Amino acid sequence: MANSPQARKRARQNDKRRAQNASLRSLVRTKIKRVLAAVKSGDVDASRSAYQDAVPVIDRMANKGIIAKKQGSSAQESSERQGQSPR
Repeated sequence: MANSPQARKRARQNDKRRAQNASLRSLVRTKIKRVLAAVKSGDVDASRSAYQDAVPVIDRMANKGIIAKKQGSSAQESSERQGQSPR
């Protein structure tokens, strides 16, 4: 347990940030799952729109450091490959 006031504050901040980051990581996973589900259903328009919704979210989280940059680009590439480039 933190003893000094500064350490207590740092612990509070870390808890807050950890919760926020977990929420954002979950959002990225959800977006990727939606793209893969749309591709699996075979609907081209749905897969296109899901992909276009997911890409900015993945990029933003990679730039913020919520997910690794390579993980973000890998997720985009795999979802693109699944849908045979739905752009």
